[in-house]
Amino acid sequence: MNYDNFPAEPFRIKAVETVKMNTRDERAQIIRDAGYNTFLINSEDVYIDLLTDSGTNAMSDRQWAGIMMGDEAYAGSRNFFHLQETVQELFGFKHIVPTHQGRGAENLLSQIHIKPGQYVPGNMYFTTTRYHQERNGGIFVDVIRDEAHDAQLNVPFKGDIDLAKLQRLIDEHGAENIAYICLAVTVNMAGGQPVSMKNMREVHKLARQYGIDIFFDATRCVENAFFIKEQEKGYADKTIAEIVHEMFSYADGCTMSGKKDCLVNIGGFLCMNDDELFEQAKELVVAYEGMPSYGGMAGRDMEAMAIGLRESMQFDYIRHRVLQVRYLGENLKQAGIPIIEPVGGHAVFLDARRFCPHLNQEQFPAQSLAANLYLESGVRSMERGIVSAGRDPKTGENHYPKLETVRLTIPRRVYTYRHMDVVAEAVVNLFRKRDQIRGLRFVYEPKQLRFFTARFEEI
Repeated sequence: MNYDNFPAEPFRIKAVETVKMNTRDERAQIIRDAGYNTFLINSEDVYIDLLTDSGTNAMSDRQWAGIMMGDEAYAGSRNFFHLQETVQELFGFKHIVPTHQGRGAENLLSQIHIKPGQYVPGNMYFTTTRYHQERNGGIFVDVIRDEAHDAQLNVPFKGDIDLAKLQRLIDEHGAENIAYICLAVTVNMAGGQPVSMKNMREVHKLARQYGIDIFFDATRCVENAFFIKEQEKGYADKTIAEIVHEMFSYADGCTMSGKKDCLVNIGGFLCMNDDELFEQAKELVVAYEGMPSYGGMAGRDMEAMAIGLRESMQFDYIRHRVLQVRYLGENLKQAGIPIIEPVGGHAVFLDARRFCPHLNQEQFPAQSLAANLYLESGVRSMERGIVSAGRDPKTGENHYPKLETVRLTIPRRVYTYRHMDVVAEAVVNLFRKRDQIRGLRFVYEPKQLRFFTARFEEI
């Protein structure tokens, strides 16, 4: 591998947190006690934590300084106005409603913009997003391009919406029965795949033709902008901020989990241009989150978010962030490990179907693979397959996604390349004895979002 392609960390380490490595026997007991669910392992028992990049970021010295400037007034916090000005400038939307995290924004949007029986087309589902859509009577329809469901196909912009699929949905059900188009940038469940600016522009044109609103899931919009700059013609000389601003010009609003590209540990927001929707959202945020000027966040968190959002637009930061993920992916590919290709912006996804060909999907191969990776190495990852997909709310039958994966999710500004080497070595060692990985069955299955708290036992 050409190591010149991977820049050193564009930061200096100022504080450290000590971690420990348990013995294999200790980890065997820990994973059994956790019901083979990596979400139920205590943080202190994890060596390298790749469970998620949500809220696990390291904040900068300027963000920590901003924490000390928190205005904790119940109404009219000056930190809200700083956040509002920042989002309006960088994203270009007229209104912002702060929430405690991204799913708070999803809850508000789903309540104000979905009528029971309406369809919500999107470029592949995300767990909490689809839950809120279905809970409010919406019917999710996947309109992502077919290539996104093929783990081995290495093509750019696998997150694009298939315009023909979207057109068919409109023709079959009528534009009035489309609540809105939910366009994720990037597409988490497809492996962190980006959406091209060309596709956003085309989706916007089609939606305008029928008067349908578009709301972005903007959670990893900065990562998406990096891929556009790197891979799409005409954007190499654009700044990340310029690309992000153009991206959102093709949307009517967005939901945002600030716990990712805003480089903070908590928080989110809902954006929109429509005045009437804004008034409805403000009414609901009071009921579910808090005053419209804090919405579930402390003033200090809003200040850190405003600062972090600007920091995330710095090219040196986002280049290192994406290429560190790619470094892990390239190491695994060279060792013959089956992963989703191309490598996305926030995680490397192990292809559990090819990693564990001896297990069928109903034996939860991705869930078992994640559990066994922890047993092998103390590295915590998470399942993204049939368990995450859940059940059809009408039939009660399992959804069967084509992608059955384990997500190795890299927190921002937390780990070094050497940590990535350790993770790669652990995966390779496990792959050599993959035939020993046993299937799982449910011991406890929650009715909603089961992957968070379900428990399993080995078959």
